[in-house]
Amino acid sequence: MIRYIRWCAYFCALLLVALLANLARVQVWESAAYGANPANKRPAIERYAEPRGDILVDGRPVTGSRDSGQLLRYERTYTNGPLYAPVTGFSSQTYGTSFVERAEDQVLSGTDPGLSAFPLWYELSRGRPAGGNAVTTVRAAVQQAAYAGLAGKRGAVAALDPATGKILALVSSPSYDPAVLSGTGTKVKDAWTALNADPARPMLNRALRETYPPGSTFKIVTAAAALDAGVVTDVDAPTRTPDPYPLPGTSTLLPNAGTGCEDASMAEAVQWSCNTVMAKIGVQVGLRGMVEAARRFGFNGGEGLRVPSWVSRSNFDTDMSQDQLALSAIGQFNTKATPLQMAMVAAAVANGGEVTYPYLVERTTQDDGSQVRRGDRRSLGRAMNPATALRMQELMVNVVENGTGRNAAIPGAVVGGKTGTAQHGVGNAGRRSAGGCRQRLAPFERR
Repeated sequence: MIRYIRWCAYFCALLLVALLANLARVQVWESAAYGANPANKRPAIERYAEPRGDILVDGRPVTGSRDSGQLLRYERTYTNGPLYAPVTGFSSQTYGTSFVERAEDQVLSGTDPGLSAFPLWYELSRGRPAGGNAVTTVRAAVQQAAYAGLAGKRGAVAALDPATGKILALVSSPSYDPAVLSGTGTKVKDAWTALNADPARPMLNRALRETYPPGSTFKIVTAAAALDAGVVTDVDAPTRTPDPYPLPGTSTLLPNAGTGCEDASMAEAVQWSCNTVMAKIGVQVGLRGMVEAARRFGFNGGEGLRVPSWVSRSNFDTDMSQDQLALSAIGQFNTKATPLQMAMVAAAVANGGEVTYPYLVERTTQDDGSQVRRGDRRSLGRAMNPATALRMQELMVNVVENGTGRNAAIPGAVVGGKTGTAQHGVGNAGRRSAGGCRQRLAPFERR
């Protein structure tokens, strides 16, 4: 009898070992697979069981959380949603996250290890600290002025602090209210369908994600390249450029929108936006010189910028014929740039030639305001010599005071800028810009 009891005990022990082994398999080796299974609602329930941290502008939250009383308890709310949508993005229980909501999701959702001095404790207890906050560099007054200035028309504004790279405004128009995507159900799905079907594409962040022909605003890059390369030593000297200008190797004549560009100096060409003069100067700088100059300003970046949301890559072709180079030098042909990239061009001029890395999140904090991480100033290098930057400042100020950019003038301030209109597509029918792609590069002032 005792022998049978012993064998029964051995068998029970073997079953216990098998049970523990299976438990370890489920809890350790296969836990990730079970957690990622679409049928497992626990991660979603846990994610929305507590209020999400906030995104702040000028120290005030522009986001919030609402107790829906549903299984997924807390839904995202937005203050002035359309105004700040290009900054915040959306946080949806149905469609996920975008922009700062995505880039800083771990902090906002309370899963970032930096939110607690003892992250292992929360891991073991299956809890989490309160969601942290993302403090942006955006200034409310600047954002509101840019949004009001666009007045619902298709366009974008990116404003930078040249010395630090802080993004002071990031506007895309027309916009949308991200609150309509926050929850679940048919209303959210209908809103998503309607927004994606809208031909104006309100969810497209034109400031970061769309590239446009920069047109004459790119002439700032060409002029800086010419000065640095010594192709132009006297900005007031005649350039012996005919009007119209025959594109090299072709019978095509490049005209000007206005008059007075024949034999104009580079200073006059910038002031009155002469295509002929700047195209000729670009050819004189040469393909290698123009490609290198564009790269220094931020074009052709390998993986693109992250601010912390990713930014579309701005392009300047590296293999072109002379006639194509002439068109590229005035911001046409295949040259494409985001509004943020062109803001970086002007900021480099204002900052003595140095390009600073743009960033949108100044710091992330715990729920009580204690700092988790800080966004620091970073340099992307020098786009031009300081002397060239000083000369370019003078040329851009002249554009606003005496040239094509008079509308950018501000009483009591010295403002520099460069206007530009680019033809896009056959017959100017490209989808990105009905009536041309118009940009005003005027983001710096000297008091």
